[in-house]
Parts: sequence; C-alpha cells; structure tokens
Amino acid sequence: MHPNPQKYDNMSALELSEQEVFRRQSLEDLRTKNINPYPAEEYLVTAYSNDIKEQFEDEAPRREVAIAGRIMSRRIMGKASFAELQDSEGRIQLYISRDDLCPGEDKERYNTVFKKLLDIGDFVGVKGYVFRTQMGEISIHVSELTVLAKALRPLPIVKYKDGVAYDAFEDTEQRHRQRYVDLIVNEGVKDIFLKRTRIFHAMRNFFNERGYVEVDTPVLQSIPGGAAARPFITHHNALDIPLYLRIANELYLKRLIVGGFDGVYEFSRNFRNEGMDRTHNPEFTVMEIYVAYKDYNWMMRFTEQMLERVCMDVLGTTEMKVGESVIHFKAPFRRITMIDAIRENTGIDISGMNEDALREVCRKQHIEQDATMGKGKLIDEIFGATSENKYIQPTFIIDYPKEMSPLCKRHRHNPELTERFELMVNGKELANAYSELNDPIDQRERFEEQLRLSEKGDDEAMFIDHDFLRALEYGMPPTSGMGIGMDRLVMLLTGQTSIQEVLLFPQMRPEMVNQ
Repeated sequence: MHPNPQKYDNMSALELSEQEVFRRQSLEDLRTKNINPYPAEEYLVTAYSNDIKEQFEDEAPRREVAIAGRIMSRRIMGKASFAELQDSEGRIQLYISRDDLCPGEDKERYNTVFKKLLDIGDFVGVKGYVFRTQMGEISIHVSELTVLAKALRPLPIVKYKDGVAYDAFEDTEQRHRQRYVDLIVNEGVKDIFLKRTRIFHAMRNFFNERGYVEVDTPVLQSIPGGAAARPFITHHNALDIPLYLRIANELYLKRLIVGGFDGVYEFSRNFRNEGMDRTHNPEFTVMEIYVAYKDYNWMMRFTEQMLERVCMDVLGTTEMKVGESVIHFKAPFRRITMIDAIRENTGIDISGMNEDALREVCRKQHIEQDATMGKGKLIDEIFGATSENKYIQPTFIIDYPKEMSPLCKRHRHNPELTERFELMVNGKELANAYSELNDPIDQRERFEEQLRLSEKGDDEAMFIDHDFLRALEYGMPPTSGMGIGMDRLVMLLTGQTSIQEVLLFPQMRPEMVNQ
C-alpha cells in the first residue's frame, strides 16, 4: 500500500493570507483588462543588470535595452515612480514616468496596472534607455512594460530600520525547504552554487586535459558494492527483484579498466541510508577516478596537483580562511601513516594488536564499541575519535590496516597494511584512494571476510559481487583509484560549515498537515 504524499504536504490544505487573497484578485483584474498575467510569447532580453551598470558611460550615445526580472521594490511618486528589478545577474533601478509609459489619455491604465495590480515579486519585461539619475544611480528610463508572470505569494523582503535588518528570511529549516525563496531574497546564496559549478568545471578540465574519459554507471544496482555503507532498497516490478540505489560506483569503473580504458572518471550521485547531520546527507556527490598502470603514490601527487589547480581556477589563490584557520592547498601535502597518526595523537602503538587488544584501547579511550565490530571497524573508531579532527591542513593519512580496506592492494612492504590513503582537511575526510586490488583470489577472500562480518550483524559490510570477481579474473592492470567528496570540497571552498548550505535541495523531514 502506497503512502499518501498529501499527508505530508501542507500545501494540500491551502489557507490564504490577506495578501494572497489580494494578489489573486489582482490576477483576475489584470485578465479583465485583457492583460495576460502569464503570456506564452518569447520576451527578447538584450541586456542584464550588472552588464548595463558596468558598461555605462555618461558621454556615450543613449543605449536602448530590454531587460526582464522580478520587481523587488517600488516607490510611487505621482506621475513618476521608481522600482528595483532583479534579474539573474543582479539588480537595477527602473524609472517609470506615467507620460512615457501611458501617453495621451491612458492615465487610468497606468494608475490601475502599475500602482494597483503589480506587486513585489512579479516578473516584468521592460524596454527603455539607460541613464544616470540626479542622485547618481544608473537606471533604466522605461518606455514599455510587459507583465510576464504574476506572483501569488509575497516575498519575505528584508527591511531595515535604523540600519538594523528585520523580517529577514533567516530560519535555516525554511531556507533549505524553500530554496527558491532563499535564492531570491538572500544575497550570496546563489554565488555558492555558481562557485560549486565552477569547481566541477575546473576538476573536469583537469581530467580531460590528461585524456581521461568521463562515463556514466548505473544508479540502480543488483549488488550495492564499492563501499561499506547501508543501502536504500527498492523493487523492480517487471523483473521481480530487489534493487539498490548505488552507494558507490567503484566496481563499475574498475570493470571499464578491465575493458581497456586507461583512465575513467564519473561525478556520481550516491545514496546511503544512514544518519543526517551537518556533514552528511543521504544523497550526495562523489567524484571517482581510476587510472591504469598507477599506484597510490602517483595518486597522491595527482590529487594534490588537482586540488591546487581547482583552488587557483575557482578562487585565484591556494589559501582560504576556514573558521579560525587558514588552509593551504599548495602542493605537496603532508603524509603520515594511520598507525603513526594514532601514535602521534594518543601515544598508543596499535600495530600488531589483535581484536581484544583493540577493544581494550577503545575502553581506555572511552570509545563506543559493540560485538559486531571487527579489527577494521575498531581501528577506524580509534582513529576517528582520537586523531581525525587534529589534521586541519591537507594531510594524507596512508597505509591503512588491511581489515579496513577490502578493495585495496596489500602493502608491498608490510602484508598487514594496505596501499591506501585518505586526505584529511579541516579535520574531515575529503578524499579516499587505493592502489587497487587486482588479484581476484585475494579479492574473493576479502569479500568472504566481509560476508562473515555481515553474519555477525555488521549491516555496513560489503556484499559479494560475483560479476566483479569474474571481471577481475579476465585481468585488470595495476590501477590506482581515488574518490573525493564533492559536497565537502564545495563546503571548504565556499566557507560553509553545513552540507545543507551547498546542496540546492537537501533532504528534509516532511511537512505534516494538521489533520
């Protein structure tokens, strides 16, 4: 039985405010005057607000423009009025003269339409010429005004009194739930998402210049492989099988390396059925790249060069202030083994410890544990609790114990370790990379160990992907792979402390209707 979505939608029981009733009446009044409040015709825009202001010259010939956007404010002053129009680039003042807009005897139309029926938030198109007012503000002298879309809800416009803002749209939950309003009225929000796009573009350029191929892999998967995480489960009716939203795209990208690609990457939308907090959303974006004939040492150099390049392309600098810290993305980054990192921060050497000894370390360090945790999970908990948040500057934590990395190649000098790194920045993991395991027999044993952890109750243990094992048996060349959390990278480069601020539509609890 399907849930009723209207139960969670407070829009289904619409209660109109006085302002909304007034706007709906204005809508009908426009129609009675043969003014279509939602015309279908193209409106040809020839200029944008910021460009108009930047290109204006007092001595230049008069410039005619056509511009479209929202009315954000207006001041009616008898025969002349001023309004502020906001388009996709910024805001610009409009000067509207009754005699210019409605010449002859059509004064009543001006008084009715502009003064009474148009509201803040309405979309209009205007044509006119650019000039500078006596107050020195670059403006558009309007000769023609076209209604493009009537707004039926009032905007929460920020107002000021004695230099203090009030009526601001600042409630975090409402901002995230109604991102469309947040983008309209709060300065700087749109810039975050424009910068996000530039970050993706800069990274994509870096890869493409080196000849790596961008690909797409399945979101619906029969085996949720490539990471230790709890998946979302759905059902395919026609095939009558369970399917999972992907938790990672790693195993598919490795199949492409088996198939003959030297380098592939994907900006992957992943889903994990886990908790939500300031750094986690159940739907998130990861970039993963796999390059044949490379190892994790090469990938460390590649990663630091890539991040340095992205910072320069997007910010024009490799330094940025995050909280009280100035983070430096100038390569090279520091490297330290995981065991040395724990020793550095606790004085405890966990190398060679068995599961019982690791549990004793957890008890002494007041770290929560349970019976489902194997050695890998225990070590991960110890590092996370004692060390992870200590690494503010970009630092590669390298050489993880093998129990923590079921897809990673054993270390060439120490079989108890793996050739893996995680990049820590500002106390959080930003990237994860391996010398990829390409021995199919070793990989099968690692999967079987994950199966045993699952039988102990670990609901994040990996599934056995038999088709991936078959692919490895055809032979995969030495390969290094790296994944980077794009949302966390955007948080860093835009100075945000919450992942919800860099997602246009973060997951929210449903709005409940009063029954």
